[in-house]
Amino acid sequence: MTVTLFPIRLLIAAFMMLLAWPFAFLASVGRSETTVEPQCLWRRLVDIVLRTIMRVMWFAGGFHWMTVKGRRALPAEAPIITLAPHSSYFDAIPVTMTMASIVMKAESKDIPLWGTLIKYIRPVFVSRSDQDSRRKTVEEIKRRAHSGGEWPQIMIFPEGTCTNRSCLITFKPGNIFSSHSPFVSVFLPLVSAVCPYHAHIMCHTQAKSNFLYLPIYTPSEEEKKNPALFANNVRRLMAKALGVPITDYSFEDCQLAMAEGQLRLPVDTCLLEFAKLVRRLGLKPQNTEKVLQEYGNRARKLEGKKMGLDDFAHYLDVPVSDMLQDMFSLFDEHEDNSMDIREYVIALSVVCRPAKTLETMKLAFKMFEAEEDGAITERELATILKTALGVAHLSVSSLFTAIDMEDTGKITFGKKLHKGNCPRTIFDSNTVH
Repeated sequence: MTVTLFPIRLLIAAFMMLLAWPFAFLASVGRSETTVEPQCLWRRLVDIVLRTIMRVMWFAGGFHWMTVKGRRALPAEAPIITLAPHSSYFDAIPVTMTMASIVMKAESKDIPLWGTLIKYIRPVFVSRSDQDSRRKTVEEIKRRAHSGGEWPQIMIFPEGTCTNRSCLITFKPGNIFSSHSPFVSVFLPLVSAVCPYHAHIMCHTQAKSNFLYLPIYTPSEEEKKNPALFANNVRRLMAKALGVPITDYSFEDCQLAMAEGQLRLPVDTCLLEFAKLVRRLGLKPQNTEKVLQEYGNRARKLEGKKMGLDDFAHYLDVPVSDMLQDMFSLFDEHEDNSMDIREYVIALSVVCRPAKTLETMKLAFKMFEAEEDGAITERELATILKTALGVAHLSVSSLFTAIDMEDTGKITFGKKLHKGNCPRTIFDSNTVH
């Protein structure tokens, strides 16, 4: 139906967008970004018209039936709506259904046509160029939440990224569960909106979306003191309503798995588990580049000397714990209660800067290379790449042989790989794959 039904649907959807613009523009003229006007009769009419237009647009897009279960709490009862899972641009459906405010980047309001529609729902804008934007965003959400229901509800996706709807990943406490935000310190209740929809919805001529409002969630005294517990309990409640499992993977894990570096992580990588332990132990450095260089220099001086769990704890300046033992086990390859600290530094570099593969490799070569010629052996190359990929076994013989054309048994970081008449460095995006 690409040449029959699709053009008609596209035309109707585009027309609805254009039709919505003058109404959104009229309602936004002269409106302040810091105060909210009373919802007078004509603004209510505009709101109804825009909801109707948006509903027709979604109908033209294939979303024919929308079933809403449960009661939506009033803004005075619950100023925040949490919505999960977040999977695509179609999650704009509940936004247009509720006309709730969302958190968006400030550049969005300058988009022709779309920017006017965005400004109508009075979003909380985040500026990437403003280093203090995060604090200002929290303060703005706090101000609106304390308005006693005068401002529209704010809809937030606590996962912080898109997923495939098969589970709920870790909620980010900083979004709405942080002890520094009003939602916990003032104990404002939350209403959770759960929205599953068909996995192949656009492949069907008749599509259906289901939306469920859960009862208002009021945190316990323990949850008020522990934002992570608060977030996790809300997630469990939503996952139970959806009938899907939860996973400890987070937004950072998704970034790591999908990083556009020269080395793509395999499915069976242990680096995701390593990244989780890094976060739990508080080992992710603030000044990444500086700390990694310091770690690299210290590791180089050890010249591959193995260390036990106590030495590992002393190196990181953290107490021995079960979580540290779990991390140590990831590098205890021969199960002899020893590890090479250089492998930890490589893994930490991948986790902290997943898209900067070359920087990680430079750091790794610096730690492993011999002082006299700055070269490494095939075994050392295998160790570097196994650690960078988070796998237990990896054959690098073919790669090493192709690089070591003089058959010296050693290679350097700047060694050229010649393929025909096209020289390439060892770690460019073509030769690594």
